Amino acid sequence: MKRRSILVLSILCFGYAFLYLPIMVLIAFSFNDSSLTSVWTGFSLRWYGVLFENEQLIDAALLSLRIAFVSASVAIVLGTLAALALTRMGRFPGRLLFSGMVAAPLVMPSIITGLSLLLMFVTLQNLIGWPATRGANTVTLAHITFSLAYVAVIVQARLAGMDGALEEAAMDLGGRPARVAWDITLPIVAPGMISGWLLAFTLSLDDLVIASFVSGPGANTLPMVIYSKVRLGVTPDINALAAIVIGIVAIGVTVAGVIMVGRQRRATQPFAPATNV
Repeated sequence: MKRRSILVLSILCFGYAFLYLPIMVLIAFSFNDSSLTSVWTGFSLRWYGVLFENEQLIDAALLSLRIAFVSASVAIVLGTLAALALTRMGRFPGRLLFSGMVAAPLVMPSIITGLSLLLMFVTLQNLIGWPATRGANTVTLAHITFSLAYVAVIVQARLAGMDGALEEAAMDLGGRPARVAWDITLPIVAPGMISGWLLAFTLSLDDLVIASFVSGPGANTLPMVIYSKVRLGVTPDINALAAIVIGIVAIGVTVAGVIMVGRQRRATQPFAPATNV
């Protein structure tokens, strides 16, 4: 048993090292003074200065953040509505088709999704003249299309594990459906919605294939710019940019985790019995 525990711990440590050690090395070399990304010559912050002087990377980063924020915010609304329909409306006509359409982006290859969206935008442009050009708007719509599927799955799992007796008790006490949804359902589903928003934001920020199909001139996202630069060789300012993105994501995940833990503690905290004075 002891040998098995040591083996499992060793495999776990190896797995985490395989995942996170390259990220730590990347962050460390973002502070390298050398112009070579694989030779350490000393500590320096000059590549962060070079990064903030690179307007192309800054513009691409701001565009990607804006697209990710909008697409994640819209996807959380549409995905939550889809999850509510699948869990609360029973067997309505077309449920199987609707469920398949929601889950299709989860299993569809990105290149097929990007090509199909490109053909759709081209067809709409020929028929009704919209979109006039492909750019940030088409990329945002494409990201909403595939990210809402992930949100729907997460929120649906949260709703499926929810005790329906809480809502029934609130209604028995005179609560209206809208009030019950706001006071009972939403706080319980909120952790799943936060997780879905963070996942949708990350997927949008990370997407390269779909954005390459549906973007146009002047709408290059951050992954597209990085990919074009990496093909010619990695420069240290790319390491600095990656370190900043990793730091922002880590802060966001930490804040979300603290909020979710606080909500769970308040939800499980026993009520103090009333005392007569």
